Amino acid sequence: MSQNNHWKDNSKITDVFFDLDHTLWDFERNSALAFTRILKEYRLGIPPADFLEVYTPVNRQYWKKYREGKITQEELRRQRLHYTFVALGRPVENELVDKLAEDYIRYLPDYNHLFNHTEDILTYLKPRYRLHIITNGFEQVQDKKLANAGIGTYFIHVVNSETAGVKKPHPAIFKHALEKAGTIPQNAVMIGDDLEADVMGAINTGMSAIHYNTRNEMREDGIVTINNLLEIKNYL
Repeated sequence: MSQNNHWKDNSKITDVFFDLDHTLWDFERNSALAFTRILKEYRLGIPPADFLEVYTPVNRQYWKKYREGKITQEELRRQRLHYTFVALGRPVENELVDKLAEDYIRYLPDYNHLFNHTEDILTYLKPRYRLHIITNGFEQVQDKKLANAGIGTYFIHVVNSETAGVKKPHPAIFKHALEKAGTIPQNAVMIGDDLEADVMGAINTGMSAIHYNTRNEMREDGIVTINNLLEIKNYL
């Protein structure tokens, strides 16, 4: 097994922290189902595939702004939809945008597709380590996602950015999660899809990290990278 510059001695690891969206919970697939439902209910006349082609990169752009503290949660929810409709040449009134945003948050936890081998790897890890979640997602939906997808019982602590007061990659959210778990950085590993928020955020806090490369990004030197959740067994 190849080692990397940031990987600690795995014999010392006692606690494994996961990101939720895009790592265990298949956000893109579930989000597409929620929007397909909304577009049909509101009879907006936009094919879901056309909507998602524009919305997906817009959403990622606005989540980055939200993570960096440049916009509020409410602005994120409204602006990502507003600018999607504008880009599609179908601008809609703010009142309707707010209704769509509200329904989206309400519908999203109803769809619970997980990435391949999520339950297999959690079943493998649970007897060996204490498992936790660190998420920037909204508290009102993250707990529902975990429960509805049937994986909530695998985790001891679920730390979200709203209760922590800061978002990944800010070191304070990782420190808060470590304190809550009663562990130290040298005994912890973070597994997530986002190189900046999950991987570098954890490494900069002194933790080990594994990048789950769900978007086929360029591999970063010195970073443990996997393309399948079962590859975690090579390290833990």
